[in-house]
Amino acid sequence: MTLHYEEYGNDNAPLIVFLHGGGVSGWMWDKQVKYFSEYHCIVPNIQINGSCLPFSIHGYAEEMIELLRVKANGRSITIVGFSLGAQIAIEIISLAPEFISYAVINSALVRPKPITKIIIKPTIKLTSWLTKNRRFSKLQAKELYIDEVYFEKYYKETKHMKSKNIINMLEENLSYKLPTDFSNCKGKILVTVGENEKQIMKKSLSKILEGNIDAKGVVIPNVGHGFSFAYPHLFNQTIEAWINDRDLPKEIRVIN
Repeated sequence: MTLHYEEYGNDNAPLIVFLHGGGVSGWMWDKQVKYFSEYHCIVPNIQINGSCLPFSIHGYAEEMIELLRVKANGRSITIVGFSLGAQIAIEIISLAPEFISYAVINSALVRPKPITKIIIKPTIKLTSWLTKNRRFSKLQAKELYIDEVYFEKYYKETKHMKSKNIINMLEENLSYKLPTDFSNCKGKILVTVGENEKQIMKKSLSKILEGNIDAKGVVIPNVGHGFSFAYPHLFNQTIEAWINDRDLPKEIRVIN
């Protein structure tokens, strides 16, 4: 895989890496990049369609670590991931447990169901035409809280995704397990889940907290899968508080 990424902000400031979810790309972090303009922001675009090699969470994490070793040059690194990007973030801090200072893990699935992986290929082959259907894409965008401003970008990207690449991505996403080395991470880890997310996502949050006794979990009220899209200002305030060792916003519920 070859890494594609954009850089924003102050090249000499602490680093924040934003890892997007599946089905979207780096544009999902536009409001975060603008808010954290005093930091050095790195926003990868995870290339699933254009690569001749199968996408791998583990492989992508290894490449990100190599990139960040060059970019950081001794500076503090914060890593923020959503969904697929959150799984990559977990893999990064598991492979390099002393490398990341702060992590914000949003809606990471770590409790795979074997039967789900088995049915991915036939299901996608039967339904792949739906990704080209504008009405269906509208429904999918609504589930992720993607508004009209970003819908055209979302629709353009999803309708051009090849079935084999969607299958590859989903197989990685839906079979991901929490690495045993996750317990060794020395940085501060915040794990979030939406109050209205599926039960398996809430169980995944519990699994992540069990995997590292120093991690903190929070529930975001009145939201499903898409905290940063639904409440960008609250999302930004949460990150800001976390990386500055301040109290988290009162709107979110901390899990004891």
